[in-house]
Amino acid sequence: MNEHYDYIIVGAGSAGAALADRLSADPAHSVLLLESGPVDKSLLVHMPRGLGMLMNPGSKYIWDYQVQTGGNLPPERWYRGRTLGGSSSVNGMIYMRGCPLDYDGWVAMGCKGWGWDEVGATFKALEDHDLGPGKWRGAGGPLRITTHPKGDPLFEAILTAGEEMGIARVQDVNDLEAVRDGGLGYQPSTRFGGRRFSSARAFLQSARTRSNIDIVTDATALKIEFEGKRAVAVRVRDKEGTRNIRARREIILSAGAIETPKLLQLSGIGPAGLLTSLGIAVVVDAPGVGQNLREHRHVDLCLRVKSHSQNRDLGGMRAIWSVLRYIFGHKGPMTHAAHEIGGFAKSDDGLEHADLQFGLMSLSAGFDDVKGQVALDPFPGITFVTYFTRPESQGEVRIQSADPDTLPIINANHLSVELDRRKFVAAFRWNRRLGQQPALRDWVVKETGLAAGLNTDEEILTNAMAVSGTCFHTAGTARMGVDDRAVVDPRLRVRGVHGLRIADTSIMPTLVSGNTNGPAMMIGRRAGDFVLQDQAASATTG
Repeated sequence: MNEHYDYIIVGAGSAGAALADRLSADPAHSVLLLESGPVDKSLLVHMPRGLGMLMNPGSKYIWDYQVQTGGNLPPERWYRGRTLGGSSSVNGMIYMRGCPLDYDGWVAMGCKGWGWDEVGATFKALEDHDLGPGKWRGAGGPLRITTHPKGDPLFEAILTAGEEMGIARVQDVNDLEAVRDGGLGYQPSTRFGGRRFSSARAFLQSARTRSNIDIVTDATALKIEFEGKRAVAVRVRDKEGTRNIRARREIILSAGAIETPKLLQLSGIGPAGLLTSLGIAVVVDAPGVGQNLREHRHVDLCLRVKSHSQNRDLGGMRAIWSVLRYIFGHKGPMTHAAHEIGGFAKSDDGLEHADLQFGLMSLSAGFDDVKGQVALDPFPGITFVTYFTRPESQGEVRIQSADPDTLPIINANHLSVELDRRKFVAAFRWNRRLGQQPALRDWVVKETGLAAGLNTDEEILTNAMAVSGTCFHTAGTARMGVDDRAVVDPRLRVRGVHGLRIADTSIMPTLVSGNTNGPAMMIGRRAGDFVLQDQAASATTG
């Protein structure tokens, strides 16, 4: 690391890698990309099904958070990527983009420049999709998108079951008609050649060949340093010690929807009362920092099936054979993304827009009372995973100490809004209806797990946390907007200071209708455009 750079990016995840590639493409700019985790060289990172072993307590490739779920309910664990590629290196690889309704809604809130026409064009430029180019689908971009192969008879039966419910079978589940009206199909994912295609593979392989960028791992950003109201340096700790690295032009936070608000608060940007109580000097009283936390909550239905489950191939001695197939040919079950089938549906046929997202996992798991942990079922099983796409419940992230090594307090506040509770029940019942369609009668043996015994709305909601899980789609904690509580403006500049931007899912005013990995990359690319455009405009006027 040098002492000075034009741009310093904190976080080499989905957004940060895309941003670093964009800024370093011009050799006139010097760029430092900081990543708190290690390099991404592990076999488990690049093997798609390796995520099951990566996302466990003690893994060096993840952040491990204890999260309050809301009310008096037990806490849960949230994992986030902590390596080059960030969560795109440890996630389920599901590639969804959200829908025009999401982004046009942001524009209606005052976020000019974030409508579907602009955002959709950015997605298209990023993509290299195996289905080839389309009106809103890209080919030739840096991000490889691979659709799960067709033909498995169980998967075909599930798609037919969807058709029996009135849901179209579609080639591309990201087509605008499928996102709006509903459609199920084979799942596109960030994989290529049987391997994970993270943002590190997509954007940093080319960037790291450039002499004007330093990519530094195992380097933790402790604080943003200010001179007056201008961000001038990042306090960094690595194996050589702790020191300040200065930015001539801008610092951009791409640390994610948990670490970004944490770093802002540690640096004096946040609720003044909280900061003062912890002995942190207030740079900007910004009560919105850490608020507006949004998260999808999926409801699951496990089904025992007669065959074509991956349970057997992922457990015991057969798991060793599956790993060997991957190592020596990038073939077999270890190449699968989290879902093989996916898409959108309406919780009520009278709705104008789909409001549920569905995913099929060709495995099932239950709680092992002997080992005290979740384990694959000893019989063939699959899992339906469905969630309400536009939840309104809001949680928060707040630091509890001025010590950067202390994890923040996170309250997800799941299902705290009545709409979310109603949609949770609707998603549960939608799963059950799909499993009961005629096309699946010769496949499904019975429902399994706790969900099998639930029938009334009250029973479903009482057991909501036990039959569901977080989607790891956290967003909104440094919200973009034009009102006084917005943390960043529509150009992603932190309000109240100069030389500081944010580029990650924390800037989302509301959650998008789907997985957030693709949208995070889009945000990183657009942030790079904003930085360069604003720099050019400043040079012209200056």
